[in-house]
Amino acid sequence: MFEWIINSYLLFVVLYFVGVNVSYTVMMILSLREILKYMHHNSFSDYRLTVQSELAVGVSVLAPAYNEEATVVESVRSLLKLNYGHFEVIVINDGSKDRTLRRLIDEFGLIQSNQIYAPEIPSKRVRGIYRSRVASYKNLVIVDKENGGKADALNVGINVAQYELVCVIDADSILEEDALQKVVKPFLEDHRVVAAGGIVRIANGCEVKNGRVVRVGLSTHFLPLFQVVEYFRAFLSGRMAWLNMNALLIISGAFGLFRRQAVIDVGGYRTDTVGEDMEIVVRMHRTFRERRRPYRVIFVPDPVCWTEAPESIRILQRQRNRWHRGLMDVMRFHGKMLFNPRYGAIGMSSMPYYLFIELLGPVFEFIGYIATIMLFVRGTANLDMAILFFIVSLLYGVMFSVGGVLLEEISFRRYPNPKHLVLLLFIGVLENFGYRQLTAWWRIRAFFDYARGQRGWGKMQRKGFRVGT
Repeated sequence: MFEWIINSYLLFVVLYFVGVNVSYTVMMILSLREILKYMHHNSFSDYRLTVQSELAVGVSVLAPAYNEEATVVESVRSLLKLNYGHFEVIVINDGSKDRTLRRLIDEFGLIQSNQIYAPEIPSKRVRGIYRSRVASYKNLVIVDKENGGKADALNVGINVAQYELVCVIDADSILEEDALQKVVKPFLEDHRVVAAGGIVRIANGCEVKNGRVVRVGLSTHFLPLFQVVEYFRAFLSGRMAWLNMNALLIISGAFGLFRRQAVIDVGGYRTDTVGEDMEIVVRMHRTFRERRRPYRVIFVPDPVCWTEAPESIRILQRQRNRWHRGLMDVMRFHGKMLFNPRYGAIGMSSMPYYLFIELLGPVFEFIGYIATIMLFVRGTANLDMAILFFIVSLLYGVMFSVGGVLLEEISFRRYPNPKHLVLLLFIGVLENFGYRQLTAWWRIRAFFDYARGQRGWGKMQRKGFRVGT
């Protein structure tokens, strides 16, 4: 009986493996088609003419900040240099315990304004709104508020924003100079677009000068290199595919653009989850479909946001744990959408994918390892079949990792050095030997932390960008 149960589970693992890799293959093909379509479309249009004219739609850039005194001034200077017609930068100081607010006041000549805070989305108390006395900083707004977390800070920023579109970024991220121009374009072309995300790339190893990435490079450490390949796979091989079906479930909290009124219509960001970036997008899908309101959620693969990736095992583990707990929240909050044809491709494709592959995939994988070991211990395992399955699964893992790198190479080529391409291809192979299993274990541990009621972010330390002279 015991061996029958184990063998039955292993058969399930094999069928699950086939289903997962068929899904990955289809997504890779759809992603390639969408990237080629995007490149063809944009080769015949100049987005700069529209967003730099007097008729350009305004954008409010929201940057929550908590204990960012070391980098906040450089980050704000970078945002103020964005090449766009009409925009404002709103930095929300979320009750920082360090000198974040004081550094901003001193650096940008801020004084407290008499602007009245009239929230359309409930939030923690706002202690003051500051504007600069310097004419060149007239589009800078600093909001000081009680600590309530990133989601609450974003809600405050949305309440304060004066423009139709709001761009959500992390305070320690760097946008390329023309990033806003590119991500705004879908909103100008289609009034149904309510949200759009840009690609996030790893800045470790890049050289930063005056708030700009002036030289693209790769880290000398393995952990950031693994994450570069992961980000290629997630953004270019994953989100481009879901875009094809209008079933994109997540826009990165590091760089996303929303219609302000659409965010207000769905109630703003939830403050009781660590996965607020994914949750609000899923809630938009759910709300607008239930109201039968035409809408689109877009991913734009070209506008780039650079972010610093964790370089320590401890910090990376906390990040992945938080991401997985955020996914659990989304499934708990919006479980009624699963396999519900009322929600179209969201309910029938992307929600099941995130449940069975992204959320439960690590569990199935590890139980499969344990079952195989138990059969070997009992001496009843088929060694030839086990070796064959391992080789095939390894080849598929390598194929999809390398596929993500190649999608980058044939499209945007942000790593022009041939040595970088060779290194990333090597990393695409190497990550299948230990790194993938380690991240799967971290995601399994997230289930136990979630069951224990852990809801916090955990301490996320950053080393800072490599600054050029």
